[in-house]
Amino acid sequence: MPDKYEALKLKNQLCFPLYACAKEVVKKYKPYLDEIDLTYTQYIAMMVLWEKKEVNVKELGECLYLDSGTLTPVLKKLEQKDFITRTRDKYDERNVIISLTDEGERLKEKAVSIPMKMGACINIDEEEAKTLYRILYKILT
Repeated sequence: MPDKYEALKLKNQLCFPLYACAKEVVKKYKPYLDEIDLTYTQYIAMMVLWEKKEVNVKELGECLYLDSGTLTPVLKKLEQKDFITRTRDKYDERNVIISLTDEGERLKEKAVSIPMKMGACINIDEEEAKTLYRILYKILT
């Protein structure tokens, strides 16, 4: 007779290895991000800004799968570090526009080696990485 509680075992949960891996990967980023004085969440926000130069908070939240309550303190810190500016949209004051500063653009040069360093820290080959990437984004959509 099957154990009705089998589904509640940690080893049978897809969410647990996803959670644990995400935590471990972020931990591996820490020494590299400490060198440029960013947290992981600040880093991924900066990645969006390095690509787009300017976004509103809603767009940034959609890119990062974060709500404005989580983003606001992150953005305040980035602004204090002079990496971004936050301004109200002159056409709709409910929208806050996030723009990259010159200092924020210069930080990009310091961060450019981080993805390669991280690739060396994670023990999967290129094909496995592509498969994992595809699967993870399938879950997100």
